[in-house]
Amino acid sequence: MRVLIALGGNAMTSPDGRARPEDQRAAVTLAMDEVADLVAAGVGVVLTHGNGPQVGNLLVKNEVAASVVPPVPLDWCGAQTQGTIGVLILNALESALARRGVSRARPAVVVSRTLVSADDPHFGAPSKPIGRYLPEAEAAALIAHGQHWRDLGERGWRRIVASPEPVECLDAAAARTLADAGFTVVCAGGGGVPVVRDPDGTLRGVEAVIDKDLTAAVLASQLDAEVLLIATDVPAVCTGWGTPDAREIGAITVPELRALADRGEFGSGSMGPKVEAACRFASTGGRAVITHLTTIEEALAGRAGTVVTRGEPEADADH
Repeated sequence: MRVLIALGGNAMTSPDGRARPEDQRAAVTLAMDEVADLVAAGVGVVLTHGNGPQVGNLLVKNEVAASVVPPVPLDWCGAQTQGTIGVLILNALESALARRGVSRARPAVVVSRTLVSADDPHFGAPSKPIGRYLPEAEAAALIAHGQHWRDLGERGWRRIVASPEPVECLDAAAARTLADAGFTVVCAGGGGVPVVRDPDGTLRGVEAVIDKDLTAAVLASQLDAEVLLIATDVPAVCTGWGTPDAREIGAITVPELRALADRGEFGSGSMGPKVEAACRFASTGGRAVITHLTTIEEALAGRAGTVVTRGEPEADADH
Protein backbone atom coordinates (compact mmCIF):
# COMPACT_ATOMS: atom_id res chain seq x y z
CA MET A 1 0.00 0.00 0.00
CA ARG A 2 1.26 3.48 -0.88
CA VAL A 3 0.30 6.24 1.56
CA LEU A 4 1.01 9.93 1.11
CA ILE A 5 1.36 11.62 4.50
CA ALA A 6 0.98 15.39 4.68
CA LEU A 7 2.67 16.57 7.87
CA GLY A 8 1.22 19.68 9.48
CA GLY A 9 3.16 22.52 11.03
CA ASN A 10 2.99 20.85 14.45
CA ALA A 11 5.39 18.22 13.13
CA MET A 12 7.97 20.89 12.30
CA THR A 13 7.93 23.09 15.45
CA SER A 14 7.71 22.81 19.22
CA PRO A 15 4.26 22.40 20.85
CA ASP A 16 4.17 26.16 21.58
CA GLY A 17 4.95 27.00 17.94
CA ARG A 18 8.60 27.98 18.35
CA ALA A 19 10.77 27.28 15.33
CA ARG A 20 14.32 27.56 16.58
CA PRO A 21 16.70 25.04 14.97
CA GLU A 22 16.65 22.87 18.09
CA ASP A 23 12.83 23.00 18.21
CA GLN A 24 12.55 21.91 14.59
CA ARG A 25 15.10 19.14 15.00
CA ALA A 26 13.32 17.73 18.06
CA ALA A 27 9.86 17.93 16.44
CA VAL A 28 10.99 16.24 13.21
CA THR A 29 12.67 13.48 15.23
CA LEU A 30 9.38 12.73 17.01
CA ALA A 31 7.44 12.80 13.74
CA MET A 32 9.85 10.44 12.00
CA ASP A 33 9.49 7.90 14.83
CA GLU A 34 5.81 7.64 13.88
CA VAL A 35 6.60 7.41 10.17
CA ALA A 36 9.32 4.79 10.74
CA ASP A 37 6.81 2.49 12.42
CA LEU A 38 4.71 2.53 9.26
CA VAL A 39 7.70 1.93 7.01
CA ALA A 40 8.87 -0.94 9.23
CA ALA A 41 5.41 -2.49 8.85
CA GLY A 42 5.87 -2.55 5.08
CA VAL A 43 3.83 0.50 4.10
CA GLY A 44 5.15 2.52 1.16
CA VAL A 45 5.31 6.10 2.39
CA VAL A 46 5.62 9.40 0.54
CA LEU A 47 5.87 12.51 2.71
CA THR A 48 5.05 16.15 2.22
CA HIS A 49 5.14 18.87 4.85
CA GLY A 50 4.28 22.41 5.78
CA ASN A 51 6.87 25.21 5.90
CA GLY A 52 5.01 28.25 7.24
CA PRO A 53 7.20 28.95 10.30
CA GLN A 54 10.38 28.38 8.31
CA VAL A 55 9.33 30.72 5.52
CA GLY A 56 8.26 33.19 8.20
CA ASN A 57 11.80 33.17 9.59
CA LEU A 58 13.23 33.87 6.13
CA LEU A 59 10.79 36.74 5.66
CA VAL A 60 12.02 38.33 8.89
CA LYS A 61 15.57 38.10 7.55
CA ASN A 62 14.34 39.76 4.36
CA GLU A 63 12.82 42.59 6.36
CA VAL A 64 15.86 43.16 8.57
CA ALA A 65 18.26 43.19 5.62
CA ALA A 66 16.04 44.94 3.05
CA SER A 67 18.14 48.10 3.10
CA VAL A 68 21.34 46.09 2.51
CA VAL A 69 20.50 43.23 0.13
CA PRO A 70 17.42 42.60 -2.06
CA PRO A 71 14.77 40.41 -0.42
CA VAL A 72 14.73 36.76 -1.48
CA PRO A 73 11.58 36.01 -3.52
CA LEU A 74 8.96 33.64 -2.15
CA ASP A 75 9.70 30.83 -4.60
CA TRP A 76 13.32 30.88 -3.40
CA CYS A 77 12.08 30.80 0.22
CA GLY A 78 10.05 27.71 -0.64
CA ALA A 79 12.99 25.97 -2.26
CA GLN A 80 15.31 26.82 0.63
CA THR A 81 12.92 25.49 3.25
CA GLN A 82 12.30 22.31 1.23
CA GLY A 83 16.02 21.68 1.40
CA THR A 84 16.40 22.55 5.08
CA ILE A 85 13.41 20.53 6.28
CA GLY A 86 14.32 17.75 3.87
CA VAL A 87 17.75 17.34 5.47
CA LEU A 88 16.16 17.23 8.94
CA ILE A 89 13.78 14.51 7.76
CA LEU A 90 16.58 12.58 6.04
CA ASN A 91 18.68 12.46 9.20
CA ALA A 92 15.80 11.73 11.59
CA LEU A 93 14.09 9.08 9.47
CA GLU A 94 17.31 7.29 8.58
CA SER A 95 18.18 7.07 12.29
CA ALA A 96 14.67 5.91 13.22
CA LEU A 97 14.75 3.17 10.58
CA ALA A 98 18.20 2.04 11.71
CA ARG A 99 16.95 1.68 15.29
CA ARG A 100 14.26 -0.64 13.95
CA GLY A 101 16.71 -2.64 11.90
CA VAL A 102 15.17 -1.50 8.62
CA SER A 103 17.75 -1.21 5.86
CA ARG A 104 15.29 -0.83 2.98
CA ALA A 105 13.18 2.23 2.20
CA ARG A 106 15.95 4.76 2.76
CA PRO A 107 14.68 8.36 2.63
CA ALA A 108 15.18 10.66 -0.36
CA VAL A 109 14.16 14.29 -0.84
CA VAL A 110 12.96 15.84 -4.09
CA VAL A 111 13.10 19.65 -4.14
CA SER A 112 10.05 20.10 -6.30
CA ARG A 113 7.93 22.60 -8.17
CA THR A 114 4.15 22.94 -8.38
CA LEU A 115 2.61 24.37 -11.51
CA VAL A 116 -0.07 27.02 -11.08
CA SER A 117 -1.99 28.88 -13.77
CA ALA A 118 -0.71 32.32 -14.71
CA ASP A 119 -4.32 33.49 -15.00
CA ASP A 120 -5.42 32.00 -11.67
CA PRO A 121 -7.89 34.56 -10.24
CA HIS A 122 -6.04 34.60 -6.92
CA PHE A 123 -3.23 36.57 -8.57
CA GLY A 124 -5.68 39.38 -9.28
CA ALA A 125 -6.95 39.43 -5.70
CA PRO A 126 -4.17 38.42 -3.27
CA SER A 127 -5.63 37.49 0.09
CA LYS A 128 -3.13 35.31 1.95
CA PRO A 129 -1.39 37.18 4.80
CA ILE A 130 2.15 36.00 5.55
CA GLY A 131 4.90 37.02 7.91
CA ARG A 132 4.70 39.45 10.79
CA TYR A 133 3.08 42.86 11.23
CA LEU A 134 5.30 45.89 10.60
CA PRO A 135 4.95 49.64 11.08
CA GLU A 136 4.27 51.59 7.90
CA ALA A 137 7.82 52.90 7.52
CA GLU A 138 9.33 49.41 7.56
CA ALA A 139 6.67 48.05 5.22
CA ALA A 140 7.41 50.90 2.80
CA ALA A 141 10.99 49.65 2.33
CA LEU A 142 9.64 46.29 1.19
CA ILE A 143 6.90 47.82 -0.94
CA ALA A 144 9.73 49.60 -2.76
CA HIS A 145 11.04 46.17 -3.71
CA GLY A 146 7.70 45.35 -5.37
CA GLN A 147 5.97 43.54 -2.51
CA HIS A 148 2.27 43.99 -1.74
CA TRP A 149 1.50 45.08 1.84
CA ARG A 150 -1.82 46.06 3.41
CA ASP A 151 -2.66 48.36 6.30
CA LEU A 152 -4.52 46.21 8.82
CA GLY A 153 -5.17 48.90 11.37
CA GLU A 154 -3.78 49.06 14.90
CA ARG A 155 -1.60 45.97 14.52
CA GLY A 156 0.23 47.49 11.55
CA TRP A 157 0.96 46.46 7.99
CA ARG A 158 1.21 42.88 6.74
CA ARG A 159 2.33 41.33 3.49
CA ILE A 160 -0.46 39.86 1.33
CA VAL A 161 0.23 37.34 -1.44
CA ALA A 162 -1.73 35.14 -3.81
CA SER A 163 -2.51 31.52 -2.96
CA PRO A 164 -3.27 29.96 -6.35
CA GLU A 165 -4.67 26.49 -6.98
CA PRO A 166 -2.11 23.71 -7.55
CA VAL A 167 -2.43 22.27 -11.06
CA GLU A 168 0.36 19.70 -11.25
CA CYS A 169 3.38 18.56 -9.26
CA LEU A 170 6.03 18.88 -11.96
CA ASP A 171 8.51 16.56 -10.28
CA ALA A 172 6.10 13.77 -9.42
CA ALA A 173 7.78 11.48 -11.97
CA ALA A 174 11.05 11.67 -10.03
CA ALA A 175 9.19 10.96 -6.79
CA ARG A 176 7.45 7.96 -8.39
CA THR A 177 10.73 6.54 -9.68
CA LEU A 178 12.27 6.76 -6.22
CA ALA A 179 9.17 5.35 -4.50
CA ASP A 180 8.98 2.46 -6.96
CA ALA A 181 12.65 1.75 -6.19
CA GLY A 182 11.82 1.42 -2.50
CA PHE A 183 12.75 4.86 -1.16
CA THR A 184 10.66 6.78 1.35
CA VAL A 185 10.26 10.00 -0.61
CA VAL A 186 9.80 13.57 0.60
CA CYS A 187 8.26 15.74 -2.12
CA ALA A 188 6.30 18.99 -2.63
CA GLY A 189 7.18 20.43 0.76
CA GLY A 190 5.28 23.61 1.61
CA GLY A 191 2.93 22.98 -1.30
CA GLY A 192 5.83 23.01 -3.76
CA VAL A 193 7.80 25.87 -5.26
CA PRO A 194 5.13 27.85 -7.19
CA VAL A 195 5.88 28.22 -10.91
CA VAL A 196 3.95 29.30 -13.99
CA ARG A 197 4.56 28.35 -17.61
CA ASP A 198 5.02 31.27 -19.99
CA PRO A 199 3.67 31.14 -23.59
CA ASP A 200 7.10 30.05 -24.87
CA GLY A 201 7.10 27.10 -22.46
CA THR A 202 9.56 28.64 -20.00
CA LEU A 203 8.93 27.99 -16.32
CA ARG A 204 9.42 30.77 -13.79
CA GLY A 205 8.86 31.13 -10.09
CA VAL A 206 6.14 33.46 -8.79
CA GLU A 207 5.48 35.35 -5.58
CA ALA A 208 2.80 33.10 -4.12
CA VAL A 209 2.17 30.39 -1.56
CA ILE A 210 0.31 27.16 -2.31
CA ASP A 211 -1.73 25.33 0.30
CA LYS A 212 0.29 22.21 1.10
CA ASP A 213 -2.76 20.02 1.75
CA LEU A 214 -4.28 20.85 -1.65
CA THR A 215 -0.94 20.07 -3.28
CA ALA A 216 -0.79 16.82 -1.31
CA ALA A 217 -4.10 15.77 -2.85
CA VAL A 218 -2.73 16.46 -6.34
CA LEU A 219 0.51 14.60 -5.66
CA ALA A 220 -1.28 11.62 -4.11
CA SER A 221 -3.36 11.25 -7.27
CA GLN A 222 -0.31 11.58 -9.53
CA LEU A 223 1.48 8.84 -7.56
CA ASP A 224 -1.58 6.55 -7.48
CA ALA A 225 -1.52 6.47 -3.69
CA GLU A 226 -4.28 4.45 -2.09
CA VAL A 227 -4.48 6.75 0.92
CA LEU A 228 -3.93 10.45 1.55
CA LEU A 229 -3.28 10.89 5.28
CA ILE A 230 -3.31 14.45 6.59
CA ALA A 231 -1.54 14.49 9.95
CA THR A 232 -2.53 17.38 12.17
CA ASP A 233 -2.72 18.27 15.88
CA VAL A 234 -6.22 16.93 16.60
CA PRO A 235 -7.48 13.31 16.62
CA ALA A 236 -10.19 13.93 14.03
CA VAL A 237 -12.26 16.57 12.26
CA CYS A 238 -14.93 18.03 14.53
CA THR A 239 -18.24 19.76 14.08
CA GLY A 240 -19.01 22.48 16.59
CA TRP A 241 -15.31 23.04 17.22
CA GLY A 242 -14.67 25.03 20.40
CA THR A 243 -18.21 24.60 21.71
CA PRO A 244 -19.78 22.21 24.23
CA ASP A 245 -21.42 20.48 21.25
CA ALA A 246 -18.12 19.54 19.57
CA ARG A 247 -18.34 16.11 17.97
CA GLU A 248 -15.61 14.12 16.25
CA ILE A 249 -16.38 12.82 12.77
CA GLY A 250 -15.43 9.21 12.03
CA ALA A 251 -16.28 7.61 8.70
CA ILE A 252 -17.94 10.02 6.27
CA THR A 253 -18.52 10.38 2.53
CA VAL A 254 -17.49 13.30 0.35
CA PRO A 255 -21.06 14.60 -0.12
CA GLU A 256 -21.67 14.49 3.63
CA LEU A 257 -18.41 16.25 4.46
CA ARG A 258 -18.93 18.91 1.79
CA ALA A 259 -22.39 19.60 3.19
CA LEU A 260 -20.83 20.29 6.59
CA ALA A 261 -18.21 22.54 4.96
CA ASP A 262 -20.90 24.46 3.11
CA ARG A 263 -22.59 24.97 6.46
CA GLY A 264 -19.46 26.77 7.71
CA GLU A 265 -18.26 24.10 10.13
CA PHE A 266 -14.56 24.38 9.24
CA GLY A 267 -12.31 27.43 9.44
CA SER A 268 -10.85 28.66 6.15
CA GLY A 269 -7.41 29.11 7.68
CA SER A 270 -7.22 25.85 9.64
CA MET A 271 -9.32 22.74 9.06
CA GLY A 272 -11.04 24.04 5.91
CA PRO A 273 -8.16 23.34 3.47
CA LYS A 274 -7.59 19.90 5.00
CA VAL A 275 -11.25 19.00 4.52
CA GLU A 276 -11.19 20.28 0.94
CA ALA A 277 -8.02 18.32 0.15
CA ALA A 278 -9.52 15.16 1.63
CA CYS A 279 -12.68 15.61 -0.43
CA ARG A 280 -10.75 16.19 -3.65
CA PHE A 281 -8.65 13.06 -3.23
CA ALA A 282 -11.50 10.85 -2.04
CA SER A 283 -13.60 12.02 -5.01
CA THR A 284 -11.12 10.21 -7.27
CA GLY A 285 -11.79 6.93 -5.48
CA GLY A 286 -9.00 6.95 -2.93
CA ARG A 287 -9.33 7.06 0.84
CA ALA A 288 -8.48 10.23 2.77
CA VAL A 289 -7.77 10.31 6.49
CA ILE A 290 -7.37 13.29 8.82
CA THR A 291 -5.94 12.49 12.24
CA HIS A 292 -3.29 13.29 14.83
CA LEU A 293 0.29 12.43 13.98
CA THR A 294 0.46 9.95 16.87
CA THR A 295 -2.55 7.94 15.65
CA ILE A 296 -1.62 7.46 12.00
CA GLU A 297 -1.21 3.68 12.33
CA GLU A 298 -4.59 3.29 14.03
CA ALA A 299 -6.18 5.59 11.47
CA LEU A 300 -4.89 3.53 8.55
CA ALA A 301 -6.44 0.50 10.20
CA GLY A 302 -9.75 2.35 10.47
CA ARG A 303 -9.66 2.70 14.25
CA ALA A 304 -9.04 6.45 14.54
CA GLY A 305 -9.40 9.74 12.76
CA THR A 306 -11.82 11.01 10.14
CA VAL A 307 -11.96 8.64 7.17
CA VAL A 308 -13.35 10.12 3.95
CA THR A 309 -14.56 8.00 1.03
CA ARG A 310 -16.24 8.94 -2.23
CA GLY A 311 -19.79 7.83 -1.59
CA GLU A 312 -22.24 8.15 -4.47
CA PRO A 313 -20.47 9.96 -7.39
CA GLU A 314 -23.62 11.65 -8.57
CA ALA A 315 -24.24 13.16 -5.14
CA ASP A 316 -21.19 15.44 -5.36
CA ALA A 317 -21.20 16.13 -9.10
CA ASP A 318 -21.65 19.87 -8.49
CA HIS A 319 -18.38 19.98 -6.54
